[in-house]
Amino acid sequence: MSTGALPGFRDFYPEQFAQRAWLFERWRDVARRFGFVEYDGPPLEPLDLYTKKSGDEIVGQLYNFEDKGGRQVALRPEMTPTVARMVAARANALRKPVRWFSIPQLFRYERQQKGRLREHFQLNVDIFGESDVAADAELLAVACEIMRACGLGPDDVVARVSDRRLLTALVRGAGVADEAIPAVFAAVDKIERESQDALVKKMTDGGVPASAAGRVLELVRASDVEQLRTEYAGDGEVIAALERFDAYAELLGAHGVRDYLRLDLTIVRGLAYYTGIVFELFDAKGEFRAVCGGGRYDNLLAALGGVDMPALGFGLGDVVLGELLKARGKMPSGAAAIEFWVAPVETTHRLSAIEVARRLRADGLSVEYPLKAQTLSKQLKAAQAAGARRVVFVGDAFLERGEVEVKDFATGQQQASTLHLLALRAQEHA
Repeated sequence: MSTGALPGFRDFYPEQFAQRAWLFERWRDVARRFGFVEYDGPPLEPLDLYTKKSGDEIVGQLYNFEDKGGRQVALRPEMTPTVARMVAARANALRKPVRWFSIPQLFRYERQQKGRLREHFQLNVDIFGESDVAADAELLAVACEIMRACGLGPDDVVARVSDRRLLTALVRGAGVADEAIPAVFAAVDKIERESQDALVKKMTDGGVPASAAGRVLELVRASDVEQLRTEYAGDGEVIAALERFDAYAELLGAHGVRDYLRLDLTIVRGLAYYTGIVFELFDAKGEFRAVCGGGRYDNLLAALGGVDMPALGFGLGDVVLGELLKARGKMPSGAAAIEFWVAPVETTHRLSAIEVARRLRADGLSVEYPLKAQTLSKQLKAAQAAGARRVVFVGDAFLERGEVEVKDFATGQQQASTLHLLALRAQEHA
């Protein structure tokens, strides 16, 4: 029998679980401060929920099978189809805009590589029912505030933002027919991984004139707002898209996260369902895969649930963010820690020690005590190994006056205290 986890899957020992919990706490805290409420859905969904959105080619990346009822099902590889299905089912009853978030575990059967496993946890944040650019700014502000909550500022992380409507307008202005635009998007999506010649060929094979292909690559690499504003001053579609981006940047300034923002027209997000502003967050040094990605997908609910409702959202995975935080020294150690180790001075004080532990636990404090008789020296070693901050010595004084002796490992100081005062001081320093 194998003693390890399956390839691409992880065991979370207490130290790793503590780090995961630390991340989740920050995700939930920021999402709730922005007024989002948490939901969840089933980890197993009908297979056609994913093929309808992404095509049959996605099946090769899924954990899919036929269940005992003869249904074709799959472990969820992403959360967007599930939330789109859920919102569409109650579209008329939900207060708009819908502001939901979730932290699902997702599964993809694909090749393992740096920053990508076959399972991961992902924060999904979505807004439904609002088309104004303020919703786009709100969404990116959530992502940036999460970076900030994890100790990552604009010098650590950059938000590379584009707008598919702007890119579409520029591509048309370069002489590309509408039916060839998907070929342009597919090429631009690979711009950091393939050569110029390969990208041009990808576009010309899709019906893009060679001269237009070169021009498009030049424009997206430059991503210069003022150059575009001057060069396309007479193109109403381009100017409208640039004005939308100006409003977006102004809103992000009001959110206090403008310094994270950078216009980057090479960001198109590979999934065809995106329709407007899209973004990806990367570490500023460029050492890791995208930390986070998302954008506007106004047509997806109509495609999946038959409900016409604007929508936008992002996904933030725990794997790449965890690697980045560790590389920058921002991830806590995850070492176990408890507030108190309760030590009976003599074996005759054992029941009193248990009572002290019970009362401190009732005040919401984490407490451990020896489950078998031990000398005080062994108890002190055990307390330090457990990560206890203080040791509470329970002896005759507890029986006589309700007092205990408390030793603080950090300062080495030891003093008498009542349990009430002890609990108050511990909560004040929590």
